[in-house]
Amino acid sequence: MLTLKKIEELGNQFNSEMELISRRIIVCAGTGCVANGSKKVLHEFEEQLKERNLDVLVKLEFSHKKDNSILISKSGCQGFCQMGPLVTIEPDGILYTKVKAEDVVEIIEESLINNRLVERLLYKDPIKNETHKGAKEINFYKRQNRFVLKNCGSIDPESIEEYFSEGGYTGAYKAITELSSEEVCNELTFSGLRGRGGGGFPTGLKWDLARKESNPKKFVVCNGDEGDPGAFMDRSIMEGNPHSVIEGMMIAAKAIGAQKGFAYVRMEYPLAVERFRNAVITAREIGILGKNIFGTDFEFDIEVMEGAGAFVCGEETALIASIQGERGMPKPKPPFPSQSGLWGYPTVINNVETLAAVSLILQKGAISFKELGTQNSPGTKTFALTGHVANTGLIEVPFGTTLREIIFNIGGGITDDNNEILSDGFKAVQIGGPSGGCLTKDHLDLPLDFDSLKSIGAMVGSGGLVAMNKTTCMVQIAKFFMQFTQNESCGKCVLCREGTKQMLALLDDITEGRATIETIDLLENLAHAVQKGSLCGLGKTAPSPVLSTLNQFREEYMAHVLHQRCPAKKCTALLTPHVIEEKCKGCGLCIKACPVGAITGEKKQPHFINEELCIKCGACLEKCRLEAIEYGA
Repeated sequence: MLTLKKIEELGNQFNSEMELISRRIIVCAGTGCVANGSKKVLHEFEEQLKERNLDVLVKLEFSHKKDNSILISKSGCQGFCQMGPLVTIEPDGILYTKVKAEDVVEIIEESLINNRLVERLLYKDPIKNETHKGAKEINFYKRQNRFVLKNCGSIDPESIEEYFSEGGYTGAYKAITELSSEEVCNELTFSGLRGRGGGGFPTGLKWDLARKESNPKKFVVCNGDEGDPGAFMDRSIMEGNPHSVIEGMMIAAKAIGAQKGFAYVRMEYPLAVERFRNAVITAREIGILGKNIFGTDFEFDIEVMEGAGAFVCGEETALIASIQGERGMPKPKPPFPSQSGLWGYPTVINNVETLAAVSLILQKGAISFKELGTQNSPGTKTFALTGHVANTGLIEVPFGTTLREIIFNIGGGITDDNNEILSDGFKAVQIGGPSGGCLTKDHLDLPLDFDSLKSIGAMVGSGGLVAMNKTTCMVQIAKFFMQFTQNESCGKCVLCREGTKQMLALLDDITEGRATIETIDLLENLAHAVQKGSLCGLGKTAPSPVLSTLNQFREEYMAHVLHQRCPAKKCTALLTPHVIEEKCKGCGLCIKACPVGAITGEKKQPHFINEELCIKCGACLEKCRLEAIEYGA
């Protein structure tokens, strides 16, 4: 039987073993760094250190008694994805960026043997041109408040003992052995935690509704079907700290009286699936999951299921249908899942980030959680920061943080297409993915929380933040998200199925020069109809990027329609290609590429494009190696 004393003993034993470690090398093994070669870096460290006859551990063994050993471990996503693969050396507090396998020998010789820094691998601030030794000096890290993500980039995600050493499962122990189901719900209600999946519904209230249902059979579901373009918050938590999510599910099970849980993870996240499954097996073997948990009559187990990657399955009722083996399609509510969910039984569904926050609230107390964020949106929120920004990656900030702080301090500022910092390049941010809205310069000092964003027609969503510079065409942005939602529509609602298709066609007309002023009116009216008449959240929010860009950048739409001009020069159908004579060397590649013979000219002489014949396909622009062709309005 696993007791609190045993958990604390295992955690203390881990800490005692760590005291014998002179250096710890932590290689980021999140999906982004793995894709850039961090596995090769990890393997190279192991091989090179062994060649030097150093005492190297790749896993902390509790029988290990040697002093001054070197521990090599992997972590989940460390957040600074743009700078990966990342290597951290503790206790020196060194962070090396963009590390390759061939850099390992130099790191060992300089940092581990001679106690010197490898300057070329340190992060260099693009604005101040300053080199920083570690995360504590880098704005990207030091201006965050990593609450849920705190351990994702430092602990070994496959070590339950290290999770114990950080206080892991003490929250579940408290909930299961010391509190009643009602008291657990009250603690979450008092904390003010709201769902991090997009809607922001109070977590404690959701649990209490399920708790009050008299049916003895209930379920807990972890929604890991994160599908927004550019969003990877939940994936990173599952990869970097899966036990925090398991613990959150256990606490939810105690709160509502459930015996079975399902973790629904999209199949495009193979690393998250693997680590979560391994964590479940480990928790089961050690006695965290199963029967008579912590010596009580409480029992709970988890099954990990892979979703096929349908965006609509992020919606509760569609997710339930998918788990049941049915086609993932939403159903009308009520009844809500807390009343009638999986196979008709009361079911609580929370996303990964919410459950990870739950485990910390029970470990540290609701009061400490309420100290972060705002009154109506306490705590922190993770965001996937991407786009035209110097520092892209996974960040976590308290609710109430301004967009200006995120973009210009944590993000390092707006960049051009060559990643050069622009002094005045900010245009907009798309927040919340396809379900969210567009924020402009007017919103740079708006505190980001559930209520403030709702007041301007936007939403937190799952946490995607796409920064855009002034070269971005906002009509194209609306078209991109509409293409996504149209592809992902399950087809159940006529308004969503056909409405999104027609909206996409209207956006095509606008970007390709076929639209009239009536097209914009029709697009807006149709967007409102889809918003009001769709059954689920996907359909209701599908028009948000269109309505938001129409509201904030209507003049761009009007320029496309009235003047047949794309101000950002991105819609090629509205632009005319021409040859820059001083750059053209007369190589003839563009002549060969043109499908309609619109380009003429002698060899080694500047060529000419016939505007009447040109179909503006862009083939010449793609083939020109000298950048001698440009599009102009």
